[in-house]
Amino acid sequence: MARIFSGIQPTGIAHLGNYLGAIQNWVALQEGNEGIYCLVDLHALTVWVEPEALRQQTRVNAALLVACGIDPARSILFHQSAVHAHARLAWIFNCVARFGWLNRMTQFKDKAGKDREAVSTGLFVYPNLMAADILAYHATEVPVGEDQSQHLELANDIAQKFNHDYGVEFFPAITPRIIGGSARIMSLRDGTRKMSKSDTSDQSRINLTDDADAIAQKIRRARTDPEPLPERPAQLDSRPEARNLVGIYAALAGITAEEVLRQHAGSGFGPFKERLTELAVQKLTPIGAETKRLAADPAEIDRMLQAGAARAAAIAEPIVAEAERLVGLLPAR
Repeated sequence: MARIFSGIQPTGIAHLGNYLGAIQNWVALQEGNEGIYCLVDLHALTVWVEPEALRQQTRVNAALLVACGIDPARSILFHQSAVHAHARLAWIFNCVARFGWLNRMTQFKDKAGKDREAVSTGLFVYPNLMAADILAYHATEVPVGEDQSQHLELANDIAQKFNHDYGVEFFPAITPRIIGGSARIMSLRDGTRKMSKSDTSDQSRINLTDDADAIAQKIRRARTDPEPLPERPAQLDSRPEARNLVGIYAALAGITAEEVLRQHAGSGFGPFKERLTELAVQKLTPIGAETKRLAADPAEIDRMLQAGAARAAAIAEPIVAEAERLVGLLPAR
């Protein structure tokens, strides 16, 4: 039984891309594995977020994960900042990782853009905290999309350097469980960009809390092109918006893009969007309704997260305490 760790930032509200690209895989991985799922609120601080909004979004996203099928009795579900072992190990890793390693991280370059000198140092050392998140539990598998594989390679480099520097075999190798078969969901307004919580346009994404009317409106307004749907997926290569809608339909229906096109080849986007809307409403509105029900009791959400944090700390504390001993720190009193 593998110990699996994964996390999601609680900034904004989880959307369709998060669900099809990650969350539904976490739900499936609960079977036969030890799942540790984290709302990474410390990572959220790498960019400015209004404090009360962060607290509220942490609770709502916790409710969303449960509504999607994460069972807090079966898996460990908690918020990162409640387990202090994450930050303690991250500092050790800040001192193990090399500046040049972090400087090669493509995600930092993408996020920093031309304002590299103005972004927070937290954004730069973000991968060290990510490594600590995983290795504080001696997790051996992490479900990630291909865009996160570089961060896992860095986590393994950090683990290996720690083991080498201190002459131990303490941190295990992490195996990325690439979820490349999952749909890569793009913006409804620009088929060349990923669907994102940080996009300024709410019309670019379907939030998992959207009601049926909002889902219908966003799909109806989704950018397309004037050509009908083709017979083969390869014919969508130069049509990013069309490819995106076909991919969303396939992922929601649990079928291949080839099957979607067998059913709808020659159709215009008006009728296709109607069918897609029906499918999205059927699949997503129960999640939104259950999230609303759970989030109506924030005290219960807090209790659930605190219980998960206690279970997480029971695993992480002795591991991180031993790492601190290995580097020469005195034990806490």
